[in-house]
Amino acid sequence: MSEQEPWQWDEPVWRGHVDRVRAGRALTPAWPDGKRVAVALSFDSDHETIPLRDGETRPGKLAQGQYGSRVGARRILAVLEKFGVPASFYVPAVSALLHPEEVRDYAAAGHEVAAHGWIHERNTLLTPADERDLLARSLDTLEQLTGTRPVGMRTPSWDFSDDTLRIALELGLRYDSSLMADDDCYELVADGEPTGMVEVPVEWIRDDAPYWMMERFGSLRPYTPPRSVLQLWIDEFDEARADGGLFQLTMHPHVIGHRSRMVVLRELLRYIASHDDVWFATHQQVADLARTKLP
Repeated sequence: MSEQEPWQWDEPVWRGHVDRVRAGRALTPAWPDGKRVAVALSFDSDHETIPLRDGETRPGKLAQGQYGSRVGARRILAVLEKFGVPASFYVPAVSALLHPEEVRDYAAAGHEVAAHGWIHERNTLLTPADERDLLARSLDTLEQLTGTRPVGMRTPSWDFSDDTLRIALELGLRYDSSLMADDDCYELVADGEPTGMVEVPVEWIRDDAPYWMMERFGSLRPYTPPRSVLQLWIDEFDEARADGGLFQLTMHPHVIGHRSRMVVLRELLRYIASHDDVWFATHQQVADLARTKLP
């Protein structure tokens, strides 16, 4: 008997898929010191891992990834230091092993270093055993390099399998930043049961890659001028501030780290810092505060 088409599913089947991982209670806390809005910047330091994941070992793609570490990360750290802003760096373990001093520099500057897979693998293509092994080894690697074991993760490519949440809970993680069910933090629910796992949600609107990625032999082309993205992100911040919520942003050193795009990051930080009611925080700090809303 062949598998049923989705339009043939009985209600328990489609409800079961929808309820596998779901947004539960909202976790928007009062921000510290009466601040109006929380700003959580993040950088996915993928570097060479994306071509390596796809079996691409030739110098061209690897050089593009190397730029993220050689140039982009250095520029980002300098801008964050200038504005006194903490950030979260999500680092595949292979990136960390290729560039250990960079990861140590993140930690030494007071930034969060969190898990981002082993080699930027696609979780939905893995067996549960392989997914668990790669995440466990990633956590061990980052702990060995920085001296601190990560408590949060972002799945590579935001690729969340049916087993990802269970594995993350088993390995003791406290928050995730891969899903998109809200603008503000919420608790993840698995098969109808609250898990205590905090979600710090992402969105493609608040990610640099969709605007500026370039694929020579594919359809990806950077059509959006950098300063147009700046205005979009300013609008996102303004609305988060009006709501008293969270402004979360995802960037990549090999994408944002180019000169004309670093202008965007500097101008965005200058604009945000002109407001005196902003709490700049790492994703871990935001998640820990959100956790206080759990019963």
